[in-house]
Amino acid sequence: MTEGTMSAPHATPELSPDRVTAVLRILVLSTFVVLLNETIMVNAIPRLMREFEVTAAAAGWLSTAFMLTMAVVIPVTGWFLQRVTTRTAFSLAMALFLAGTALAAAAPAFPVLLAARVIQAGGTAVMMPLLMTTLMTLVPPHDRGRVMGNITLVISVAPALGPAVSGVLLQLGSWRLLFLAVLPIAGAMAVFGRRKLINIGEPQAGPIDWLSVPLAAAGFGALVYGLSGLGAGDAVRGPVAPAVTTLVGAVLVGLFVWRQLALQRSSAPLLDLRALTFRHFSVALALMCLSFMALMGAFILLPIYLQEVCGLTSLQTGLLLIPGGLTMGLLGPQVGKLYDRLGAPRLVVPGAVLTALCLALFALTGEQTSPWLVLALHVALSAGMAFVFTPVFTSGLSVLPPHLYPHGSAILGSLQQVAAAAGTALVISVMSGQAATAAAEGADATGALATGIRWGFGVGAALGALAVLVALLIRTPPAAQQPSVPDAQDEDGTAANKTAPTTT
Repeated sequence: MTEGTMSAPHATPELSPDRVTAVLRILVLSTFVVLLNETIMVNAIPRLMREFEVTAAAAGWLSTAFMLTMAVVIPVTGWFLQRVTTRTAFSLAMALFLAGTALAAAAPAFPVLLAARVIQAGGTAVMMPLLMTTLMTLVPPHDRGRVMGNITLVISVAPALGPAVSGVLLQLGSWRLLFLAVLPIAGAMAVFGRRKLINIGEPQAGPIDWLSVPLAAAGFGALVYGLSGLGAGDAVRGPVAPAVTTLVGAVLVGLFVWRQLALQRSSAPLLDLRALTFRHFSVALALMCLSFMALMGAFILLPIYLQEVCGLTSLQTGLLLIPGGLTMGLLGPQVGKLYDRLGAPRLVVPGAVLTALCLALFALTGEQTSPWLVLALHVALSAGMAFVFTPVFTSGLSVLPPHLYPHGSAILGSLQQVAAAAGTALVISVMSGQAATAAAEGADATGALATGIRWGFGVGAALGALAVLVALLIRTPPAAQQPSVPDAQDEDGTAANKTAPTTT
């Protein structure tokens, strides 16, 4: 058997339910901590601008650099997770996150803080695919919807709570508390996880294609950076226009894809694109990208609309948007249970329709729209997305053979970053252009901005309509026999107690 047609790792009887629960609980809680930190700095930007005497554009790099690092690192995780043990991957992810958090807390200058955010993002980029890959390996198909629903709760609630937590901590003292508060929690999770986590499967030794690494890093990094810059008003004054950067990134990603296809015929690729030959996975990926573009576009427009058009403060805006994030998270477990009973189409299609309808209604808002109506629409939008994301993630990854789980998770994570940047760039560009047109026609500043925002939401509604069409193609994968779970080794190398897992 060639490396290109590599089978699943050596299989043995499955882990006990208690062991499955323990493994997933450790990974889920650790993921919650790192994702909470992703949005915890939102409210600290003005204070950082004053303390370090940097512009808003420079301070915005604290978020942009995080996203760029995720886009660069995630494509490599498909190769990485197959060649190290579970405990090694977890230890590296948490070590990077802890090092970045400690460095940020003590940062004496803005460049140091920026570097610390990059290190943090490196750990986060490893943790997310590790969680998804482990879930797909340990949990049988009939139970994946419920488990994925619980994970959706964590993934949704953590970013939603970030701004609220940062608001409280900033009231208590310095912005450094944002990192000092997270540091002991992350440290405890790292120590506990290192002691209790067990290895799932055996590492598969193999060479790395060193040409693919810079192609992936430069390609995905330039693509995400360029797309992010397309919506920035002052980006065109930089040394390289965002459109040029985007084009260069697209070309490099194309070369990366060509390289992986060539490697698949003779050796093991860095990112195995054979996952895309599975129709269920490809359709789910397309729906995820369209939905994520629409969602991120809406999430970028809403704070601008609420603060600049409706006149709300940043704190009021944050509080108003939290219920939507909580709704998406709390619905996750229930949607997961429904997926196990009803399958994907009965959930995804209504969810996509509700999402598109809410975005269309957002396109009708104006200066006199009540914030309470915005709150209701945002909650409904979040509910629609909950009915899309959990079934899409579960059904898409379920059709892949075990040796493609890491690569499928990496493809999913990489395209999420690209879709987020593309959706943001698209709606912001449309909003800016239409606002400028309205201002030229005599509208005041607030009215022109409101017009631009309505057009931006209109673009989101169009993306939502396309998502509905793709949702009609979603099918529930046939319940194939669950592959045996790879050897799970305790810290001392002995095999763990194994029986069929049925609960998490």
